Amino acid sequence: MEIGKKISELRKMAKLTQVEFAERVGVGLRFIRDLEQGKSTVRLDKVNQVLEFLGYHLEVIRNEKE
Repeated sequence: MEIGKKISELRKMAKLTQVEFAERVGVGLRFIRDLEQGKSTVRLDKVNQVLEFLGYHLEVIRNEKE
């Protein structure tokens, strides 16, 4: 699942509008909209801020080929 869709799902489960969510997380409404729509220009530090608010974290794992 795309991260934006998952964040949207979690936000809705928390019964928060995009406006309320942005305010509580401390990011702009435009950022939340772009993130949930899957725009590729979102800043990773802000994505982590959103995930931290939801109790998640982003982990990058290197795919090593043998």
